[in-house]
Amino acid sequence: MFLLAMVAGGGWLWRQQKHSQRVSKKPVAESAPAAGHQPHQVIPSLVLVERKPEPPDEGLPPAATPVASNNPAAPLPPVSPVPTPVVVAEYPRRVRDGLEAQIALARQAISPGAIDGAVGSQTRAALMAFQRLQGLVPSRVLDTNTEAALKLDAPPLTDYAVTTNDLARLQPLGRTWLAKSQQSALEYETILELVAERGHAYQSLIKLLNPGVDWSQVTAGTVVKIPNVAYPAPPDRAAFVVIHLSDKYLEAFGTDSNLLAHFPCSIAAKVEKRPVGELHVAVIAPNPNYTFDPAIFQESPEARAVGHKLVLPPGPNNPVGVAWVGLDKPGYGLHGTPNPEEIGRTESHGCFRLANWDAEYLLKLVWVGLPVYVVP
Repeated sequence: MFLLAMVAGGGWLWRQQKHSQRVSKKPVAESAPAAGHQPHQVIPSLVLVERKPEPPDEGLPPAATPVASNNPAAPLPPVSPVPTPVVVAEYPRRVRDGLEAQIALARQAISPGAIDGAVGSQTRAALMAFQRLQGLVPSRVLDTNTEAALKLDAPPLTDYAVTTNDLARLQPLGRTWLAKSQQSALEYETILELVAERGHAYQSLIKLLNPGVDWSQVTAGTVVKIPNVAYPAPPDRAAFVVIHLSDKYLEAFGTDSNLLAHFPCSIAAKVEKRPVGELHVAVIAPNPNYTFDPAIFQESPEARAVGHKLVLPPGPNNPVGVAWVGLDKPGYGLHGTPNPEEIGRTESHGCFRLANWDAEYLLKLVWVGLPVYVVP
């Protein structure tokens, strides 16, 4: 009996112990701390989860992606509209070939001669002039530094629409001095010749740029491609001009010895007819007539047969072209020519010949009394 009571009492104690353990796991209100004692406070930690932003919708720039605010009451920032795409202009840009180099040079009144796309002696002389102007090594070639400095500021080619006035100007050109003197004007013979001069170019280049054009059937309104060249407005009149006989080019300089223009030119065939030293401008005549003097052309059977002077009318096919700048040495001057493709490749009787477009520009720079230095 006693043994049974002991077993029953032990079981009761075991159940009480288990019950007290279960109760101790429940939260128990802490009593007020004693004075001066700071109990450990449990503060719930804020867990920050890093989220990778979702890619914005196609077309929405990243800067316009809404960002959640820490303040739930704060409104979301407005979504910026999709910006207009920025179009990067192609110009100015570096030149890409010989043709573009010639056009870029010509736009600075640094003439490579009649434009043909080939880098020959006249283009190399023009490159040297540009290099000196830019403070570069005058290598005469389109080297890396020159390519970086020589820029196209507009498309290299442009459209030219033939006009009724263009067509009305055309007329056959007499083949003798006497026939030319009897014409009303010494105008262009063909529309191809006229268009080529507009573009400062070889006629063969104009044909290459316009393979679909029948030049014998051109009518008013016909649109053709030509080099996009236009000389800049002269900043000032020239202070002096220098003609280099050995390299066959003319350069005009301003009061600060700054280069205003560079043009290839033809010189006298005979050395004794090449004046060296200081000359001066004596007369300026745009669109001049020309006096044919047989005494100057004694090697010509026709000149000997005519036997007297003839006056030839103005025009681009006049022997002195569209401009005459007479010098203070009798019989000498700077002038245009009916054959711009031959500038620098043929030699004159003593004058300095320029392409018509260069001679016209020179008229804007010179003045009576202007010094002209001719150097070997």
